Amino acid sequence: MKNKITVEKTTLHPRNIHRFSYDFKKLIDSSPELEAFVFTNEHEIESIDFSNPNAVKALNKALLISDYDINYWDIPKDYLCPPIPGRADYIHYIADLLGESNNGTIPEGENVIGLDIGIGANCIYPIIGFSAYNWSFVGTDIDENAIQNCKKIITENPKLIDAISLQLQAEPRYIFKNIILPEDKFAFTICNPPFHSSQEEATKATVRKLNNLENTRTTKPVLNFGGQNAELWCSGGEIGFITQMIYESVKYPLQCFWFTTLVSKKDNLKSIYKTLNKVGAVAIKTIEMAQGQKTSRIVAWTFLSEKQQKDWKFNID
Repeated sequence: MKNKITVEKTTLHPRNIHRFSYDFKKLIDSSPELEAFVFTNEHEIESIDFSNPNAVKALNKALLISDYDINYWDIPKDYLCPPIPGRADYIHYIADLLGESNNGTIPEGENVIGLDIGIGANCIYPIIGFSAYNWSFVGTDIDENAIQNCKKIITENPKLIDAISLQLQAEPRYIFKNIILPEDKFAFTICNPPFHSSQEEATKATVRKLNNLENTRTTKPVLNFGGQNAELWCSGGEIGFITQMIYESVKYPLQCFWFTTLVSKKDNLKSIYKTLNKVGAVAIKTIEMAQGQKTSRIVAWTFLSEKQQKDWKFNID
């Protein structure tokens, strides 16, 4: 038997349970179908082919069953299958952000409600947030099929039924309109915005990523992490989507403590800060994240005054 080499991924959040090498024996015990995709690489370390979408999906399923106590998880073909360690990082950094606003204590429990903009078919952020902190979520998407798949995931995992509700955004040009209702009060919003500005740009980026993963040359865009059009690109790309989000967030200044979004392109930060200052955000925070060679960041903003922030009750009895 080969010695198991455990490497700590120090770039991940300290509370991220994926900081250490995957325990493939444990994962295969949880989800036997993963075994077909596991091999020992040239460094004598067990791994999977991350350029193979089926392998990535099998790994995700095993991680959710093993580490997040999920009974059932699946996504339709060609839908986004996000890398779970990175998604977990976002959740843990949100927890830290809420803790800073709560006298240093991370608020937990069902009364801490997050709004997941673009939940996709995978339901990943709500699953992790519920598992780690017992938070509740509203998940929205413009894709009816994605919503229906999340509904199946929730139904097949009864403990999620009271924790996650779903809402179709029937007007795709809007983000918060029709979603944040007058009686709603969210501790945070969370979003992984469409990255590219066109189908062509998304395809080129996918080919480039696959060539890097496989160290070969290909022109065929096989998406290892999948993705529908709405998940990968929108008119205006990442900066267009986030700018729209900022302008809409102004209309709900007292109904959400922290509006947040991932920002993959560092060059977009200057424009984002300019827009946030223009609309009168009271506080703006940038949280750097890194997973392997990829770096991204979370930008968070609030319209609550210092007194309103102090008076905010995360857990309402």
